[in-house]
Amino acid sequence: MQSLIPFLFLKIYVAGINQVFDVEVDKINKPYLPLVSGELSMGQGKAIVWASGFMCLAVAVMFKSPPLFFGNLTPFLLGTAYSADLPYLRWKTKPTLAALSIAALYGLSKYVLGRPLVLTKSLGFTVTFFTLFSVVIALSKDIPDVRGDLAFGNPTFSVKYGRKKVFSVCLAILLTAYGSGIVIGASSSFLICKLVSVIGHSTLASVLLLRANSLDLDDDEATQSFYMFIWKVRGYLLDLSARYQVSAHIPRQKRRSKHIVGPNTIVETG
Repeated sequence: MQSLIPFLFLKIYVAGINQVFDVEVDKINKPYLPLVSGELSMGQGKAIVWASGFMCLAVAVMFKSPPLFFGNLTPFLLGTAYSADLPYLRWKTKPTLAALSIAALYGLSKYVLGRPLVLTKSLGFTVTFFTLFSVVIALSKDIPDVRGDLAFGNPTFSVKYGRKKVFSVCLAILLTAYGSGIVIGASSSFLICKLVSVIGHSTLASVLLLRANSLDLDDDEATQSFYMFIWKVRGYLLDLSARYQVSAHIPRQKRRSKHIVGPNTIVETG
């Protein structure tokens, strides 16, 4: 639980700083956001962003956990480099750096718990799986924003290569990740992990294909909805992987039963 508090402040900071520096672009791409719509003033927005940035690091320091601190500091720096319109920064205008920073930003997190990291087969798969998922999020993020990015000269992959090509790459990566999830799940020695993983990934892959086939890539609202669908799926998979990690490391223990032999003697068997 101690990782949750600074992580929430971090999420507010990373999302907020992007909106602070992207107000003009968001007038085209996302006019419903609070700074663009006028729900918040620029002064209020900046205050929330800077306070959240300070708190995410301060709370991490307070918990005296180096993994927790650096696990928050790295995304903090990446989020700043991605959005801030400062010399050598504003990585979102550089497609490769933008994709790498977002993938790293969303790929970091899960195991920052202030304890030693134990490398296992299941952990290796989980890290690889969510790295692929983070790459998809980094690439698909800009598909709904082509009009605004084009108007303001942001050469994202979607602007350079077109929505269709980027979307096809994202779909191929996701289906590869789901396929590997099915294979790894089927090889599990735990029946519940096998069933949940195979059925879960198969179902999600089917839903993904159905939504992809009906998606109009020229409709900004539809592509934004699809991007949010990917986020929802990521949340489900985080929960699924957490359950897998827990169950995969529970030792099989023999059940022990107690038998009363005498008035003062109890024998355990099992």
